[in-house]
Amino acid sequence: MIAVLQRVSEASVRVDGTVIGQIGAGLLVLLCAEKGDTDDVADKMLAKILKLRIFGDDAGKMNLSVQDVQGGLLVVSQFTLAADVASGTRPGFSAAAAPEEGRRLYDHFVARAQQLHAVVQTGRFAADMKVALVNDGPVTIPMTMRASGA
Repeated sequence: MIAVLQRVSEASVRVDGTVIGQIGAGLLVLLCAEKGDTDDVADKMLAKILKLRIFGDDAGKMNLSVQDVQGGLLVVSQFTLAADVASGTRPGFSAAAAPEEGRRLYDHFVARAQQLHAVVQTGRFAADMKVALVNDGPVTIPMTMRASGA
């Protein structure tokens, strides 16, 4: 599973001109399920995201998590994170999970996030989305989580 985290002061996602997800301060999570990913991988990714200390404390040091600051999560599916650009000039996406499995893992991730965190908003899987954000810092963290033995 691949995620790109962006610490934001605000973020939103629109589909067909309508805002469907929006947060204030928190994390925009761009999420991609890859072939071989499991619920366990998604759970480990979420646990790491919720505890990752990338928010400033009173001294300005990145020492607080999104949970510590009670920030929002805006989770947006983005299969293009699995792009392979090693050859040619057109990206390949063969590493991404099949659409049905990608949707299932995305839905699992979101459901668990909603159980564990107070403010969770989402995009719409497989929709043409327009994502707007104000990156705070800027802080952008790429993450990869793999199944054991993979």
